[in-house]
This record gives sequence, C-alpha cells and structure tokens, in this order.
Amino acid sequence: MALINIASREIHCKIVYYGIGYCGKTTNLQYVHKSITPNARGDMLSIATETERTLFFDFLPLDLGTVHGFRTRFHLYTVPGQILYERTRLAVLNGADGIVFVVDSQAEKFEENVQSIAELDMHMRRIGKDMSTFPLTMQWNKRDMPNALPTPVLERYLNRRRVPSFEAVASAGKGVFATLRAISKSVIAQL
Repeated sequence: MALINIASREIHCKIVYYGIGYCGKTTNLQYVHKSITPNARGDMLSIATETERTLFFDFLPLDLGTVHGFRTRFHLYTVPGQILYERTRLAVLNGADGIVFVVDSQAEKFEENVQSIAELDMHMRRIGKDMSTFPLTMQWNKRDMPNALPTPVLERYLNRRRVPSFEAVASAGKGVFATLRAISKSVIAQL
C-alpha cells in the first residue's frame, strides 16, 4: 500500500519483481541502478548467497519526480526465486503497489513459470489483493536465447489478464525501462 506523507508531500510506492530463480529480476534492478544518475536513486541493497542468487530482496529507492505536487519515490524489490523461499516471497509481496512478473522465456523453464504465476495468484489472495485490478506488468526476458518460446505462446498461457507485456534482454538493458515505465504508470493511475 502506497505511503502518502501530506506534510512532506511525498508518495512512496513499492514495486516487486517476481519470478523464478535466474529469470532476470535482479538483473533488471542492477541495470536500472547503473543507468540512473546517483542523485535520482538510492543505494542498492543486495543480499546474496555464495552462488550470487538473491536471498531476500534488492531495494532501490528511485525518485521519479512529482505527481500533482507530490514527490514520488518507487522502492523496487525482488523476491528470491528459489522454491524453498516461498514464505519470503509472501513477506516481500506484502504492501506491494505493483508487480512486474519476469518470465524466463526459455522453453525448459515454461513449467516453472506457470507454477510461479499460480503461486503469485495464491499469495495475492492470501494478502487480500484482487489480481484482476492490481497493477501488473509482464516481462518476457531472455529473448536473445535460441530456445526462447514465441511471445504469442507466453501471452496465451502466462498473460491471461492481458496486462501490458514487454520483450526484454535485461542483461543488455533491452525492455528494462519500458517495463518499469509501464508498471510505474499503472501504480500511479491506481492511486
């Protein structure tokens, strides 16, 4: 839930990047962090294991200017994609204002993606959020891989709500800011 501070004229919104392990959630945030001027962003906190996987979250406060005279700050988080961190994913989702569902487009990851979006739906019901009206954007990542599934297949099976979706190669920055702009606009519209 967005925090609105009338006295300081600030709105703080939380966007969560959700998806399976190694799908590109952290890579998205790393690209945003390195591409934005230091005065418009905060430090990036990343807690990782010995194998460089995000254990808890990445947190990147991002200042995106003003909306109706209020300074808006977006706090970007990722969830750990590993199956055993389901409770942590639920905790990170709590208080979210918008979600970017990052999909690993590789054919062999399809079933994991299907399970992950089903889990997301279940978690959102648990915290009392209606996914039919909740700000959600899909990102079809790893489009540069030779075994990437066609976008229409991903759209058909993973984007049943027909929310905005973007092809991406997060490691090269392709589609990263288009995805972030779309979810930011959706969150602001919901406010």
